[in-house]
Amino acid sequence: MILVFLVMAAILAMAGAWLLPLVGEVHRAAHVHLVFALGVMPLILGAMTHFVPVLSRTRAAARGVEAFAALAWLGGALIVAYFIFTLPDFFRSLAALLGLSAALGLAAWQIKRARAALGGAHPGLSWYLAALACLGTSLLAVLAMAVWPQQMLALKRLHLHLNLFGFVGLSAIGTMQVLLPTAAGQPDPQVAARLRAGLPAALGGTSLVALGAAWLPPLSWLGLFLWLIPLSRLIRAWLARYRVGIFSRHGAVPLLAAALAGFSLALVAGGAHGAGWLDSIGVAHLLVFAFLFPLVSGAAGQLLPLWVRPGRQTEWHERARRRLTFAAGPRAMLFLAAGLLALARFKGASWIALAALLPFALAALDVLLRFRRT
Repeated sequence: MILVFLVMAAILAMAGAWLLPLVGEVHRAAHVHLVFALGVMPLILGAMTHFVPVLSRTRAAARGVEAFAALAWLGGALIVAYFIFTLPDFFRSLAALLGLSAALGLAAWQIKRARAALGGAHPGLSWYLAALACLGTSLLAVLAMAVWPQQMLALKRLHLHLNLFGFVGLSAIGTMQVLLPTAAGQPDPQVAARLRAGLPAALGGTSLVALGAAWLPPLSWLGLFLWLIPLSRLIRAWLARYRVGIFSRHGAVPLLAAALAGFSLALVAGGAHGAGWLDSIGVAHLLVFAFLFPLVSGAAGQLLPLWVRPGRQTEWHERARRRLTFAAGPRAMLFLAAGLLALARFKGASWIALAALLPFALAALDVLLRFRRT
């Protein structure tokens, strides 16, 4: 049930970040950490406990392993409280230590599972380990802020980019390449080869983007071009194989495809921000509306029924998925439109994004309360 809790916590965190400005003046970082540290990061860590046994062909994760995601959630709650209530810097470091402990524990478990995999683990697991390495490094940067205050701004930028394009980006792109063929009901025989070939460019690109944002801006452009290599290959492969599903009215496929498009747009916008051409607030909203919203609603639309009722797939699971991904095509377009409008600083963009997210939130609540009893 921890995965179900994390899905609902992510939805509430996203809604909370939207509502927070209505409560009063709070630190701008509180909004960002409410979405990422309290919503997205624990959910991604929890999803890893579902996918790693699949990728390594080993038994399901034990309850103790699932607790790492809960530990990260506690760290996220602490850092949000730190920004909202202006707590002493000790609490920032403590939150980073909780997240770092979760990342290290989960990485150690994944390495153990990879070694136990018969015939070797799926290359998607390497993307997860790379993502955890980015998360761990970003949290070390937070700890370094206490002993290297003169580099505070650079460390903040390093932390931000390692999380957005490293931890979240690597986890999401790696997962979607496995998840979308399942959602489409059509396997992709090139997934393993594409993941294996794309990881060096994606991880290298992430590192250069983060280092460039922190200390040497030209590096960010090189990192951007490196990241676009695996992204362009994936976009071409999906359009060639899943075009009908991508442009369909219902199902998880349109949302996952929109998330890929949103991440690509956010990556390019991030490079433009590094050059001083775009405002950071607009880029952040583009990432949230056009990438995270369709990513969470698309992935959860496919996986939440399985997490609510583990085991053999039945007609109930299919009905629940149809309920969660109803009108996904139009909602995917709204997410992308909201992200682009937010980039242009259109004030109504957040309402468009909320309107597209709300049907999924209500459907998820319906699945938990009504479908579960049937």
